[in-house]
Amino acid sequence: MRRLAPFDRPEQTRAQLVTARAVHTVDASDTTATALLFDAGRLLAVGDLAQCEQEARRRGLDPERIDLGDRVVVPGFVDPHAHPLMYGQMMTWVDCGPEKAGSIPEIVALLSAAAHAAPAGRPVRGYGYEQRNLTEKRHPTRFELDAVASDREVYLMNASGHGGVVNSHTLELNGIDRDTPDPDGGAFFRDADGELTGELSDAACNILTGLHGVKIGHHGPNFHLADEPDEHLRQLDAATRRFLAGGVTAIGDAQVTRREFDMYLRLAEAGRLPLRVSMYLLSHLLDEALEMGLVGQFGNAHLSFAGIKFYADGTLGGWTAYFPDGYVGDPCRTGQLYHEPAAYTELIRKAHAAGLQTATHAQSPDAIEMVVSAIETALAEHPDADARHRIEHCGLPTSQQIERMAASGIRPVNQTQHYYNWGEGVEEAIGTPGERFNPLGEFLAAGVPVTISSDAPVAEPIPLEAIQVAVTRVTRRGHKLGPDALRITARQALRGHTLEGAISLGREGDLGSLEVGKYADFAVLSDDPLAVPAERIGSIRVEETWIAGVRRHRADGGLGGPDAGAGSNVLAGAAAGSVA
Repeated sequence: MRRLAPFDRPEQTRAQLVTARAVHTVDASDTTATALLFDAGRLLAVGDLAQCEQEARRRGLDPERIDLGDRVVVPGFVDPHAHPLMYGQMMTWVDCGPEKAGSIPEIVALLSAAAHAAPAGRPVRGYGYEQRNLTEKRHPTRFELDAVASDREVYLMNASGHGGVVNSHTLELNGIDRDTPDPDGGAFFRDADGELTGELSDAACNILTGLHGVKIGHHGPNFHLADEPDEHLRQLDAATRRFLAGGVTAIGDAQVTRREFDMYLRLAEAGRLPLRVSMYLLSHLLDEALEMGLVGQFGNAHLSFAGIKFYADGTLGGWTAYFPDGYVGDPCRTGQLYHEPAAYTELIRKAHAAGLQTATHAQSPDAIEMVVSAIETALAEHPDADARHRIEHCGLPTSQQIERMAASGIRPVNQTQHYYNWGEGVEEAIGTPGERFNPLGEFLAAGVPVTISSDAPVAEPIPLEAIQVAVTRVTRRGHKLGPDALRITARQALRGHTLEGAISLGREGDLGSLEVGKYADFAVLSDDPLAVPAERIGSIRVEETWIAGVRRHRADGGLGGPDAGAGSNVLAGAAAGSVA
């Protein structure tokens, strides 16, 4: 029988007293301290040096002293919406993002080099391109990818994660031709003559992921390609290191199937899960979760069940979010809903009645309307002032929907790096309304809390970059997206990526702020994100990441070293690869 206990046992045997230039507590009074005292993974005092010393004496403790000098401490960042296994898997793929390739020939060159270096027959996989960031302002075609290889699968995933392009061999291998009908909830794209272009989206990705991949009957996408279990473990290990390097101490895995669940259990059993993970089971497992009695959080401090993940529509980046009147950039594309509204409402009602938190991916106003209406219906039948139902991404809600979200306690979980990476593309896709993408300022003005996450691998888990963009709304290409009313302050953004993230996960009782009794989870920064100019926040360095009073990451030494505790072997044998 597997046990999830290894990281529940405190590894620290001596109390520690940490001092720094500033300690931003993000507590109710939003105080700034200069010292922390902790023992056995929990905070005992937060204040100045004299206060922490007094508490140590009162408890009869002789703490180890750590002076961080001019560095700044913030609560460990909480990333409540990410896909760690997919992220780790893509770290073994070819990075074709904007920093690596700005044109289709450059992408082809990167993939060709990988094909040349790989054994014969091994698939070539790349990721990260966003067509509107390319010189050609379009997707590559299968014919262009045929130059990479014609004897093996070539797959180039779009930055949205909801599709991409394959070569002709991949289509032929799966029996896909110009007469193949589009699957329910996806598309094989064709040119004006009806010829396959190689682009595919959502449910069409089943040719890559297999029967357990993307399909309406499974209530949404699962883009993780199958690998051997040991390889998946290495992928999760690699992803863990990246999260820790960003100062992230807790994540919400927003798409857990049996595969992810099993991988987390294996890591926990082996003592290789330093991050805190809250799991959201994909919605096709709802009935099984209810049958097993999973109607509340369970697990331990490092691995727990949080709720159920649903999909309402697709993605703005891949133009699969639901706009029934078509996209401005392509009137023939409408995207899709993953459910009929009545069927979705029944699923939400069932989950809510059992006391489960739901987290639904929804981007377009029509999709968000379906979600808000369903939650309102469920709350009317079973009132709950603290249900904390979530809308993931929540890209383009109307002002009226935001007001209704406030009234129903619905929590949007946004990703500011999405508009940093391709905010211009949203405007190109749907027109002027796209400048409101992720309207954080409007949320706060209406009394809706702001929660920030990465959606890794769609964006890198770099919370300080996410905070900068929330404050500036300036994209990677220097374009300011929308009016100043959509911006928030650095202090509000820091809260959004710490305490509000913990609240969205139901973990605010022990995570998200630096308060007595909570876990000593914190990040050590090279500068103060609340003091530097907004455009410099993203360049602040994460020097160290601590979880339960144990240093799990050091910028100059990764996870190694005697103070890394059981996390020191986290990347042993990890597959090489790079995302950034």
